[in-house]
Amino acid sequence: MNTTVKQVGAATRRTRVFPVQIPECTCSPPRAALAMATVVMEQIGRLFINAQQLRQIPRFLETAFPTLPCTVKAADVPWVFREPHILAGYRPPDQAWRYYLLTLFQRHNETVNVWTHLLAALAVLAKFRQLAETVDFLRDPHACPLLVVLLSALAYLSFSALAHLLCARSELSHYTFFFLDYVGVALYQYGSALAHFYYAVEEEWHARVRGWFLPTAALLAWLSCAGCCCGKAAGRRLPRAAHKLLQVAPSGLAYCLDVSPVLHRIHACRLSGCSDPAVRYHRWQVLLFLAGAHFFAWPHPERWLPGRCDFLGHGHQVFHVLLALCTLAQIEALRLDYGARRPLYQRLHGDLAHDGAALFVFTACCSALTAFYVRQRVRTLLRSKEE
Repeated sequence: MNTTVKQVGAATRRTRVFPVQIPECTCSPPRAALAMATVVMEQIGRLFINAQQLRQIPRFLETAFPTLPCTVKAADVPWVFREPHILAGYRPPDQAWRYYLLTLFQRHNETVNVWTHLLAALAVLAKFRQLAETVDFLRDPHACPLLVVLLSALAYLSFSALAHLLCARSELSHYTFFFLDYVGVALYQYGSALAHFYYAVEEEWHARVRGWFLPTAALLAWLSCAGCCCGKAAGRRLPRAAHKLLQVAPSGLAYCLDVSPVLHRIHACRLSGCSDPAVRYHRWQVLLFLAGAHFFAWPHPERWLPGRCDFLGHGHQVFHVLLALCTLAQIEALRLDYGARRPLYQRLHGDLAHDGAALFVFTACCSALTAFYVRQRVRTLLRSKEE
């Protein structure tokens, strides 16, 4: 009996269960989760506020910039502003200068003309900066023609963009800025002639034209400026065909002379079967210029679709695009010639670069004085009409 009780007691001691302490369960989330949720809600609130602010940007711009007058039709502007077959999209005259500067961002019939040459001028400026890293324009005398053509390209593109942007303020402003545009064209014509004759000419062609090429190029560039200024000033007193002849004929003669070294080089390369990469760019510049000249002399498609090309697609815009591409192709061709043909042009030209640069300055002065003289005549004529 006692033995049995002892065995049961021992078994009971062996199977005794001790209590386990279990942590209290809390129903609230940890503090880190609460902090994360708070941050997320704050970011969502900020995004909502930013979205509200973005919606107010158009209203802010409307209050920051003055309200620009709407464009008008051709019948509402003086005749000197009107272009054939362009019936609308003209800016009203006699506004503040600030208005015409802000029309850079307005839709009108000169917007594309401004931006095409403005962007091209920026592209030429970027090319200038790139070349300045490898070309010593200050110490290398043979880099002078390359510098002249870059400066002249910047001049004509900038003057053209400025003329198309500000020409609508008044009749005198219209004449003034387009006369400045013609000065830029004359500079570019002579700059192209100098660079072509210096870098692209073959020895055979150089022997034929070396005594008279640059002086004749300077004379034709000045005649081009004078013809364009006089044709513009004559206005209705001349038939439109005569007006175009005064503008196109001197420029056409100047181009034929200026590009003759390039054409001779292309022909010689074709006969010899060369694979000069510069010649390919020269071909492109010739083709692009001829296509652009076609659209300048015979503007279309606005002739076939009057009123439908007022803002986009008329011939002068196409001319601007083609001429800008021509200039970029020309600069690339001359860059390649400057690097690859140094032994030839060093032997052919000697100190011609300094003389050519001096003639460039002389051409610029003569063209600017001519434009100023014609402007004064136009100013006197406009004053007499007002009186």
